[in-house]
Amino acid sequence: MDPVVTARPPQTLYVSIRRDELRQLKDEREHLLRQVAQLRLLLQQAQLPQTPAVTLKAAGL
Repeated sequence: MDPVVTARPPQTLYVSIRRDELRQLKDEREHLLRQVAQLRLLLQQAQLPQTPAVTLKAAGL
């Protein structure tokens, strides 16, 4: 038989952080979110079907 393992309640970890460190982390997070958004846009554009561009000359204008 397997030994009985009792479940323990989750423990909370407390961490101290300075305001300047928090501001730096928030700024870095915002930068990374903008970068992810830009990369998603580039990925969407790369997945669009490539159609030949219509020029004004070809359209007779």
